[in-house]
Amino acid sequence: MKNKIVLVGNGMAGVSCIEQLLKIAPNHYEITIFGSEPHPNYNRILLSSVLAGDADMKDIVINDWSWYEENHITLHTGQTVNKIDTERKLVSTDGGITVPYDELIIATGSLPFILPLPGADKEGVIAFRDIKDCEKMIETAKNYKKAVVIGGGLLGLEAARGLLNLNMEVSVVHINEYLMNLQLDRTASFLLQQELERQGMKFLLKKNSESILGKKRVTGLRFTDGSEVEADLIVMAVGIRPNIALPKSSGIDINRGIVVNDFLETNVPNVYSIGECAEHRGVAYGLVAPLYEQGAVLAKRLAGVETAGYQGSVVSTKLKVSGVDVFSAGEYADKPDTRAVRVQDDFEGIYKKVVIREGKVIGAVLFGDISDGSRLFAMIRNGEDVTGKEKTVLLGDGGGNAKSGVEMVAAMSDDEIVCGCNGVSKGAIVQAVQEKGCSSVNDIKACTKASASCGGCKPLVADVLTYVLGEDGVKTVKEGICGCTTLGRDEVVEAIRGMRLTTTKEVMNVLEWSNTEGCSKCRPALNYYLGMVWPEEHEDERESRFVNERNHANIQKDGTYSVVPRMYGGVTTPKDLKKIAEIAEKYEVPLVKMTGGQRIDLLGVKKEDLPGMWADLDMPSGYAYGKSLRTVKTCVGSTFCRFGTQDAIGMGIQLEKRFEGLNTPAKVKMAVSGCPRNCAEATIKDFGVVAIDGGWELHVGGNGGTKLRGTDLLCKVKTEEEVLEWSGAYLQYYRETGKYNERTSEWVERVGLDTIKEALETKEDRTALVERIEKTLDLMKDPWKEIIEQQMLRETFVPMEEQSAAELV
Repeated sequence: MKNKIVLVGNGMAGVSCIEQLLKIAPNHYEITIFGSEPHPNYNRILLSSVLAGDADMKDIVINDWSWYEENHITLHTGQTVNKIDTERKLVSTDGGITVPYDELIIATGSLPFILPLPGADKEGVIAFRDIKDCEKMIETAKNYKKAVVIGGGLLGLEAARGLLNLNMEVSVVHINEYLMNLQLDRTASFLLQQELERQGMKFLLKKNSESILGKKRVTGLRFTDGSEVEADLIVMAVGIRPNIALPKSSGIDINRGIVVNDFLETNVPNVYSIGECAEHRGVAYGLVAPLYEQGAVLAKRLAGVETAGYQGSVVSTKLKVSGVDVFSAGEYADKPDTRAVRVQDDFEGIYKKVVIREGKVIGAVLFGDISDGSRLFAMIRNGEDVTGKEKTVLLGDGGGNAKSGVEMVAAMSDDEIVCGCNGVSKGAIVQAVQEKGCSSVNDIKACTKASASCGGCKPLVADVLTYVLGEDGVKTVKEGICGCTTLGRDEVVEAIRGMRLTTTKEVMNVLEWSNTEGCSKCRPALNYYLGMVWPEEHEDERESRFVNERNHANIQKDGTYSVVPRMYGGVTTPKDLKKIAEIAEKYEVPLVKMTGGQRIDLLGVKKEDLPGMWADLDMPSGYAYGKSLRTVKTCVGSTFCRFGTQDAIGMGIQLEKRFEGLNTPAKVKMAVSGCPRNCAEATIKDFGVVAIDGGWELHVGGNGGTKLRGTDLLCKVKTEEEVLEWSGAYLQYYRETGKYNERTSEWVERVGLDTIKEALETKEDRTALVERIEKTLDLMKDPWKEIIEQQMLRETFVPMEEQSAAELV
C-alpha cells in the first residue's frame, strides 16, 4: 500500500510541489487534491490577461484535467475542506467527502482583503482574486461605464488596465502619494503614472476611502476629505491575508499565517503548509517565486531526499500591464547606509537604479527597459561583491560590457527559480537539456513550461541554454505564426505562392497544421495572405474574419454597432450632413460623434438595422472596422489657409479614393498637411504627406496610439503623380512583407527604413509594385452595397429568432 498524500488547495504553490514530487518519486504516494474552485490548476498571475481580453480560461490552465488522470491523482473540484482530524488523520469537505491521509499539505492560499467600509456589501463591489471575479467584471462592463479600483499596487493596476480594455472609465484610488510604493521608488512610480495616464487611467492619490454610496447597487465612493467619485463598479485590490480558517480548530499553530519551520512542517506531525497561507520566520509571501521555492524543499523532504531547509526568499516584481515594463527586486529605497547608481533617459522613457550596501547589490528598480532584471536579481540573491566596480553594474566596464548573462547563470544555484510564472528552476532546465536533448527556448518551453506564460524570462532561459551547451549548441527556432504550426510568416507565404494554394483549408492540409481547423490567430492571417498573393483566385473567407470585419461595423461593449460612412478627405456637403442627421433620427441613434479622422460616427446601432441604414445612407463604407485604409485626414491647405503651400484637401481625397477598401496587414491611417505646420498630424500616421515649397515630403511608419512613434522621412517629391506612385508602391511593399496584424510602425522598425528605400529606389521597382496593388484595387467592392444587394448576406443580420420564424413560414 502506498502512503497517502492529501493536498488541500489546487493552486499554483501546492500543485507545483506535487509536480516536483512526481519527478523525484513518481510512484511513492497515492495523491488526492481538493480545490474549492470548479477549475483545474490555473495560473492566477495571468488573470489580468483574461480580464484584458488577451487570454481566456483555457489559455491560463497550467495542468488540465488529463494531467491529473495521467498521474493517477484524485482531484475533487468544487469541494472546500472544512475539517482536519489530526488524531485520526482525516480531512472532510463541505460536500460530505472524508479522506484519510498519511501526509497532509495545506496550501489554501490567501483571501482578498475587503475594506470594512459602510456599503461594502452593495452590488457592484468585488475583489480581484479569481476567474469568478474576472467574469463579474467582464459582465459588468457590458452594462456600466464607470469603474473605481481601490489600491494602486501591482494587483490594482493590473485590474485597472483590464477594465480600460473593457472600455470602462477607470479611476485608481491610492492612500499613498505615489503608486506601487511597496515596489517602486518615487521616480519610477511617477514615470509609471505618466504612462498609465496616457493610456487613459485616472488617479486619486492620498485618498482615504470612507464609505460606498448607493442603495442596492454602488453609485460612488466618498473619501474622508468629503470629496466623492462616481462608480458603477468598485474593485478592491488593497492586499491579501493568509487563508487560515481551516487550521484554526485543528491544533495547528497560527500567527498571521500557518507557522512552519525551514522544512515547511507545522507543529503537528505529518502536516505541512506552503504558499500564501504559510508563515516562515515571521514572513508570509504573496509572490509566486518564493512559494515555488518552498514547494521544491517540501517535495524533496517528502521524497526522502536530503535537502537544505528553506531559508526565505528575496522577492522581485514585474508589472505585466500592456505597454509598461517595470521591474523591482530587493531593497530599492535609499537609506543612510546605502548608495545607488542611477540611469535616467527622459527621451526614451528609461530609468534604472541599483542600490548597494557594503559593496553588495541589495536592490534594483527598472522602468522602460527591464532587460537587466534577471542579471541584477541574480546578483542580489548571490550577494556578489562589486566593491570598486559599482558603476559597471549598470554602465558596463568602460567598453560597454557588464557581466554577461551566462556568467550570472553560472553563479546561480540549481534551486533558483528562472521562470516565476511556472516555478521552473535553473536545475530543471539544465536537466531538460542534459537528459531530454532540449536545445532551444521552444524545446525548454514545451518540456518544462519555462517562458510559456508571460514570456519575461526568455532571455534568462536562453542564457541557461548557452551556459549548458555553449553558443554553438543552442538551436535558434523561429516561432510559427500561431501554435498550429512551426512555420513563420515568410515560409507560409512562400508555400502559398510556390504551391499555388488558394484556400485556408488547402494551406492547413498541405502544410500539415497540427490543428486541422486552425485557430483565431491563424485563420484571419491565412485569409489575408491568400488574398494578398492571389487577389483574383482567392475568394474571401468571411468566416475567417473577426466579428467587426464580418459585419462591416464596429461592435460596441453593449452588443450594438457603430457606422462610419466614407467622407473623402474629411470633406462633406450640407446635403450629406442633412441625410446623416435624418437617418440618425430614423434609427434612433443614441450618439453621433466626430472621430479623430474627421468622420461622423453613428454609435449604438442594432445589428438588424445595419443593412437598412447602409441603404438609406447610400454612402460608401468608411472601413472604420477593417484592417485596411481607414481615413486620410486633411487640413484645408492652400484652399483656404494663408499658410498653405499645396492643395492638401485635393491630395487627401485623391489618396483616399485611390486606396479605399484596400486590405492591409493592419489598419492604415493617412494624413495630408498643407504646410510644415502639420495641422493634420501627418507625422504620426502610417503614411503622412506634408506640403513644402515646390513639392511634398512623404513620411512613413508613424503611430499615434499607445505606442507613440513619429514618422521617418521616406523621400521628397515634386508632383502629385509622384505622391500617388510612391504611396502605392509603399503600401504594396508593406502588404507583401508585413506580418498579419503588424502596424507599419512595427514593420518599419523590423525590416528597416533602408530596406524599404532600397525596395522603392528605382522607377521600375515602384511601377511593378503599383501594378500589383492596382490589380487588387480593381477587384474591390463596397461591402455595404454588396450586403444590401444580396439577400443571403442580408439574412445574416436578422436575429436568430426571426430567422427561425421565417423558416417555419
